[in-house]
Amino acid sequence: MDRLIYTSLTTMRGAMSRQSSIAHNLANANTPGFRADLAEAQSLWLNSEQLNTRAFSSEEVQAADMTPGAVTSTGRDLDIALSGDSMLAVQAKNGDIAYTRRGDLMLSNSGLLTTGDGLPVQGSQGPLSIPPADRLYIDEEGRIWIVPVGGDIAQPQQVEKLQIASPAGSDIVKGVDGLFRVRGGGVLPSDPDARVTTRSLESSNVNATVALVEMIEASRSWDTQLKMLNNARDMDAATTDLMSLS
Repeated sequence: MDRLIYTSLTTMRGAMSRQSSIAHNLANANTPGFRADLAEAQSLWLNSEQLNTRAFSSEEVQAADMTPGAVTSTGRDLDIALSGDSMLAVQAKNGDIAYTRRGDLMLSNSGLLTTGDGLPVQGSQGPLSIPPADRLYIDEEGRIWIVPVGGDIAQPQQVEKLQIASPAGSDIVKGVDGLFRVRGGGVLPSDPDARVTTRSLESSNVNATVALVEMIEASRSWDTQLKMLNNARDMDAATTDLMSLS
Protein backbone atom coordinates (compact mmCIF):
# COMPACT_ATOMS: atom_id res chain seq x y z
CA MET A 1 0.00 0.00 0.00
CA ASP A 2 2.85 2.38 0.82
CA ARG A 3 4.17 2.02 -2.74
CA LEU A 4 0.89 3.27 -4.18
CA ILE A 5 0.76 6.18 -1.74
CA TYR A 6 4.30 7.41 -2.35
CA THR A 7 4.03 6.92 -6.10
CA SER A 8 0.92 9.10 -6.12
CA LEU A 9 2.62 11.71 -3.95
CA THR A 10 5.62 12.03 -6.26
CA THR A 11 3.29 12.32 -9.26
CA MET A 12 1.35 15.07 -7.49
CA ARG A 13 4.57 16.95 -6.80
CA GLY A 14 5.40 16.68 -10.49
CA ALA A 15 1.96 18.02 -11.42
CA MET A 16 2.47 20.97 -9.07
CA SER A 17 5.84 21.76 -10.64
CA ARG A 18 4.34 21.50 -14.10
CA GLN A 19 1.47 23.81 -13.16
CA SER A 20 3.95 26.36 -11.76
CA SER A 21 6.01 26.41 -14.96
CA ILE A 22 2.88 26.69 -17.13
CA ALA A 23 1.55 29.53 -14.97
CA HIS A 24 4.92 31.31 -15.30
CA ASN A 25 4.76 30.91 -19.07
CA LEU A 26 1.20 32.26 -19.24
CA ALA A 27 2.19 35.24 -17.09
CA ASN A 28 4.89 36.09 -19.67
CA ALA A 29 2.83 35.46 -22.79
CA ASN A 30 3.12 39.17 -23.64
CA THR A 31 6.73 39.69 -22.52
CA PRO A 32 8.94 40.59 -25.53
CA GLY A 33 11.52 37.93 -26.37
CA PHE A 34 10.42 35.57 -23.59
CA ARG A 35 11.43 31.91 -23.92
CA ALA A 36 8.99 29.41 -22.41
CA ASP A 37 10.08 27.12 -19.58
CA LEU A 38 10.10 23.40 -20.34
CA ALA A 39 9.18 21.06 -17.48
CA GLU A 40 10.41 17.52 -18.03
CA ALA A 41 10.01 14.35 -15.99
CA GLN A 42 12.95 12.21 -14.97
CA SER A 43 13.30 8.97 -13.03
CA LEU A 44 14.84 9.02 -9.56
CA TRP A 45 15.81 5.56 -8.31
CA LEU A 46 15.43 4.73 -4.63
CA ASN A 47 18.89 3.42 -3.78
CA SER A 48 19.17 0.46 -1.44
CA GLU A 49 21.91 -1.84 -0.21
CA GLN A 50 20.68 -4.64 -2.48
CA LEU A 51 18.54 -3.94 -5.54
CA ASN A 52 17.12 -0.64 -6.78
CA THR A 53 13.51 -1.80 -6.95
CA ARG A 54 11.69 1.52 -7.13
CA ALA A 55 11.93 4.62 -9.30
CA PHE A 56 10.01 7.79 -8.59
CA SER A 57 9.09 10.46 -11.09
CA SER A 58 10.40 14.00 -10.63
CA GLU A 59 9.12 16.72 -12.96
CA GLU A 60 11.01 20.02 -12.88
CA VAL A 61 11.97 22.87 -15.19
CA GLN A 62 14.94 21.49 -17.11
CA ALA A 63 15.33 23.83 -20.09
CA ALA A 64 13.80 26.59 -22.18
CA ASP A 65 12.00 26.46 -25.50
CA MET A 66 14.33 28.37 -27.86
CA THR A 67 11.81 28.57 -30.70
CA PRO A 68 11.83 32.15 -32.09
CA GLY A 69 8.83 34.36 -31.46
CA ALA A 70 7.04 36.38 -34.11
CA VAL A 71 8.60 39.71 -35.06
CA THR A 72 6.26 42.68 -35.44
CA SER A 73 7.00 46.24 -36.48
CA THR A 74 6.42 48.92 -33.84
CA GLY A 75 7.92 52.03 -35.47
CA ARG A 76 9.67 52.90 -32.19
CA ASP A 77 13.37 53.85 -32.51
CA LEU A 78 14.51 51.90 -29.42
CA ASP A 79 12.68 48.66 -30.22
CA ILE A 80 14.90 45.92 -31.66
CA ALA A 81 14.51 42.24 -32.55
CA LEU A 82 17.66 40.10 -32.56
CA SER A 83 18.25 37.85 -35.55
CA GLY A 84 19.13 34.16 -35.32
CA ASP A 85 20.07 32.94 -31.85
CA SER A 86 21.95 36.09 -30.81
CA MET A 87 21.43 37.47 -27.31
CA LEU A 88 21.69 40.91 -25.77
CA ALA A 89 24.03 41.30 -22.80
CA VAL A 90 22.53 42.97 -19.72
CA GLN A 91 23.47 43.49 -16.10
CA ALA A 92 21.36 41.30 -13.82
CA LYS A 93 20.08 42.57 -10.49
CA ASN A 94 22.92 40.78 -8.68
CA GLY A 95 25.49 42.55 -10.87
CA ASP A 96 26.35 39.55 -13.05
CA ILE A 97 26.41 39.67 -16.83
CA ALA A 98 23.41 37.81 -18.24
CA TYR A 99 21.68 37.53 -21.59
CA THR A 100 18.19 38.12 -22.92
CA ARG A 101 16.19 38.31 -26.13
CA ARG A 102 14.11 41.18 -24.83
CA GLY A 103 14.38 44.20 -27.11
CA ASP A 104 12.02 46.85 -25.74
CA LEU A 105 14.80 49.24 -24.74
CA MET A 106 14.19 52.33 -22.63
CA LEU A 107 16.17 55.44 -21.72
CA SER A 108 16.09 56.39 -18.05
CA ASN A 109 16.09 59.96 -16.76
CA SER A 110 19.81 59.62 -16.01
CA GLY A 111 20.57 58.53 -19.59
CA LEU A 112 21.03 54.82 -18.80
CA LEU A 113 19.84 52.46 -21.52
CA THR A 114 17.81 49.59 -20.06
CA THR A 115 15.49 46.81 -21.09
CA GLY A 116 11.76 47.14 -20.51
CA ASP A 117 12.14 45.54 -17.06
CA GLY A 118 14.86 48.00 -15.99
CA LEU A 119 18.06 45.98 -16.51
CA PRO A 120 21.06 48.02 -17.76
CA VAL A 121 22.07 47.13 -21.32
CA GLN A 122 25.75 46.36 -21.84
CA GLY A 123 28.02 48.01 -24.40
CA SER A 124 31.69 47.49 -25.15
CA GLN A 125 32.70 49.33 -21.96
CA GLY A 126 29.92 48.28 -19.62
CA PRO A 127 26.43 49.71 -19.00
CA LEU A 128 25.40 52.13 -21.72
CA SER A 129 24.97 55.76 -20.72
CA ILE A 130 23.64 57.99 -23.46
CA PRO A 131 24.32 61.77 -23.47
CA PRO A 132 21.42 64.21 -23.99
CA ALA A 133 20.27 64.21 -27.61
CA ASP A 134 17.53 65.44 -29.88
CA ARG A 135 17.27 61.97 -31.42
CA LEU A 136 18.43 58.48 -30.53
CA TYR A 137 18.21 55.38 -32.71
CA ILE A 138 19.86 51.99 -33.29
CA ASP A 139 20.94 50.64 -36.67
CA GLU A 140 20.92 47.08 -38.03
CA GLU A 141 24.42 46.35 -36.67
CA GLY A 142 23.47 47.34 -33.15
CA ARG A 143 25.29 50.69 -33.27
CA ILE A 144 23.75 53.52 -31.28
CA TRP A 145 23.49 56.89 -33.00
CA ILE A 146 22.44 60.25 -31.59
CA VAL A 147 21.80 63.72 -32.88
CA PRO A 148 23.28 65.99 -30.17
CA VAL A 149 21.12 68.72 -28.69
CA GLY A 150 20.98 71.47 -31.28
CA GLY A 151 23.01 69.36 -33.76
CA ASP A 152 22.49 68.74 -37.45
CA ILE A 153 20.01 65.90 -38.00
CA ALA A 154 21.88 64.99 -41.20
CA GLN A 155 25.10 64.34 -39.22
CA PRO A 156 24.35 61.84 -36.44
CA GLN A 157 27.14 60.61 -34.18
CA GLN A 158 27.83 57.03 -33.09
CA VAL A 159 28.23 56.87 -29.32
CA GLU A 160 28.32 53.12 -28.59
CA LYS A 161 27.38 49.67 -29.79
CA LEU A 162 25.17 47.05 -28.17
CA GLN A 163 26.99 44.03 -26.77
CA ILE A 164 25.39 41.18 -28.71
CA ALA A 165 26.66 37.67 -27.99
CA SER A 166 26.36 34.27 -29.63
CA PRO A 167 25.38 31.20 -27.56
CA ALA A 168 26.51 28.81 -30.31
CA GLY A 169 28.73 26.10 -28.84
CA SER A 170 28.19 27.30 -25.26
CA ASP A 171 26.20 25.60 -22.51
CA ILE A 172 23.68 28.17 -21.37
CA VAL A 173 20.99 27.82 -18.73
CA LYS A 174 17.92 29.91 -17.98
CA GLY A 175 17.65 31.29 -14.46
CA VAL A 176 14.59 31.90 -12.33
CA ASP A 177 14.82 35.59 -13.30
CA GLY A 178 14.25 34.66 -16.96
CA LEU A 179 17.81 35.54 -17.99
CA PHE A 180 20.31 33.22 -19.62
CA ARG A 181 23.79 32.58 -18.25
CA VAL A 182 26.74 30.36 -19.07
CA ARG A 183 26.52 27.22 -16.95
CA GLY A 184 29.24 27.32 -14.33
CA GLY A 185 29.99 31.02 -14.93
CA GLY A 186 31.69 32.98 -17.66
CA VAL A 187 30.54 35.13 -20.56
CA LEU A 188 29.44 34.40 -24.10
CA PRO A 189 31.65 35.43 -27.03
CA SER A 190 30.68 38.48 -29.05
CA ASP A 191 28.76 37.84 -32.25
CA PRO A 192 30.45 39.87 -35.02
CA ASP A 193 27.78 38.88 -37.54
CA ALA A 194 24.85 39.84 -35.34
CA ARG A 195 22.05 41.76 -36.96
CA VAL A 196 18.99 43.39 -35.48
CA THR A 197 15.64 44.28 -36.95
CA THR A 198 15.11 47.89 -35.97
CA ARG A 199 11.83 49.43 -34.87
CA SER A 200 10.47 45.93 -34.26
CA LEU A 201 9.94 43.55 -31.37
CA GLU A 202 10.11 39.78 -31.04
CA SER A 203 7.11 38.50 -29.14
CA SER A 204 7.06 35.76 -26.53
CA ASN A 205 7.11 32.22 -27.95
CA VAL A 206 4.44 31.09 -25.48
CA ASN A 207 1.34 29.69 -27.18
CA ALA A 208 -1.40 30.64 -24.72
CA THR A 209 -3.88 28.10 -26.13
CA VAL A 210 -1.43 25.20 -25.83
CA ALA A 211 -0.41 26.36 -22.36
CA LEU A 212 -4.04 26.39 -21.18
CA VAL A 213 -4.55 22.85 -22.48
CA GLU A 214 -1.40 21.73 -20.66
CA MET A 215 -2.67 23.38 -17.48
CA ILE A 216 -5.94 21.43 -17.74
CA GLU A 217 -3.98 18.17 -18.27
CA ALA A 218 -1.81 18.87 -15.21
CA SER A 219 -4.93 19.60 -13.16
CA ARG A 220 -6.53 16.33 -14.27
CA SER A 221 -3.35 14.46 -13.38
CA TRP A 222 -3.53 15.95 -9.89
CA ASP A 223 -7.17 14.90 -9.51
CA THR A 224 -6.39 11.36 -10.70
CA GLN A 225 -3.61 10.93 -8.15
CA LEU A 226 -5.82 12.34 -5.41
CA LYS A 227 -8.45 9.69 -6.23
CA MET A 228 -5.73 7.02 -6.04
CA LEU A 229 -4.81 8.22 -2.57
CA ASN A 230 -8.44 8.02 -1.50
CA ASN A 231 -8.69 4.51 -2.96
CA ALA A 232 -5.55 3.48 -1.09
CA ARG A 233 -7.04 4.81 2.14
CA ASP A 234 -10.31 2.91 1.53
CA MET A 235 -8.45 -0.33 0.75
CA ASP A 236 -6.33 0.08 3.87
CA ALA A 237 -9.46 0.61 5.98
CA ALA A 238 -11.12 -2.46 4.42
CA THR A 239 -8.04 -4.57 5.11
CA THR A 240 -8.02 -3.40 8.74
CA ASP A 241 -11.68 -4.37 9.10
CA LEU A 242 -10.95 -7.86 7.70
CA MET A 243 -8.03 -8.35 10.07
CA SER A 244 -10.24 -7.38 13.03
CA LEU A 245 -12.76 -10.16 12.35
CA SER A 246 -12.64 -12.95 14.89
